[in-house]
Amino acid sequence: MNNRIVVCAYHNVGYACLEELLLQNADVALVFTHEDSLNEEIWFKSVRELAEKHGIPVCTSSINEPENRDSVARIAPDFILSFYYRNMIDVGVLGLASGGALNLHGSFLPKYRGRVPVNWAVINGETETGATLHYMTAKPDAGDIVDQEKVPIAVTDTAFDVFTSLTGAATAIIRRSWPRLVAGTAPRIPMDLGQGSYYGGRTPADGLIDWSKSAVQIYNLVRGVTHPYPGAFTRLGDATVTVWGAWPVVGTAEPGRVVSREPLVVGTGDGLLELRMVQVGGMAEESAVQFAARYPAAEQFT
Repeated sequence: MNNRIVVCAYHNVGYACLEELLLQNADVALVFTHEDSLNEEIWFKSVRELAEKHGIPVCTSSINEPENRDSVARIAPDFILSFYYRNMIDVGVLGLASGGALNLHGSFLPKYRGRVPVNWAVINGETETGATLHYMTAKPDAGDIVDQEKVPIAVTDTAFDVFTSLTGAATAIIRRSWPRLVAGTAPRIPMDLGQGSYYGGRTPADGLIDWSKSAVQIYNLVRGVTHPYPGAFTRLGDATVTVWGAWPVVGTAEPGRVVSREPLVVGTGDGLLELRMVQVGGMAEESAVQFAARYPAAEQFT
């Protein structure tokens, strides 16, 4: 089989996987990616810049647009490969690749199918996740598996830490799998969706802290959405306080009640949470001790 491909990619995983394909001399005929959003913190590498550096045509409109579908049909790719591309690719487009269309998903499928799997895994307190290369079908994250690699999650890891590890796992998968795909020897392992789970996307509003939950659950939320993500937040009167760093500790207090100022410790539904780094509204981020000194009357977060 030949190795002419169309790549749909974004973010660090997209950059790393495209880079690995180029190292393996894959014939990348066209790259689809996204324009960076003005409402998003852009901390990751540019797929567009990498493609342009190698003289590969780049398109930032959806691969599903009729004119783009026609372009893909003219290329007649052996494969369509998707690496953290944010658009669902229409079945009609998937069928344009003679060897199949494959996606690199950021979880150990079938667990955490759907959106933002790394953040969800951290928020849910998982101790491991992974990356999976699988064939794309009409149902998202449901096609046959080609290769997988697990990634451990330490109790101190943030979603950013896990995403960094996952990028390495994704690169390793492409390094192993691309030669097998070209040779026609890559496995196809049916996915057992009954053993999996599906999660939807998250919005900044989903970061609101529910102090009736346990200290561990709130801590997992904080580390799951801390920098470079929008952050977990709470209310202090009319002010919004974003919690960028925290740690669960033993103890009992009314949920949301401040029980100590140095360190700044707050009651939860089960245990206490020490706040370490916070930010009030659009002010500068600061240590929780500095915050407590500036707000001596703060007694209850809601």
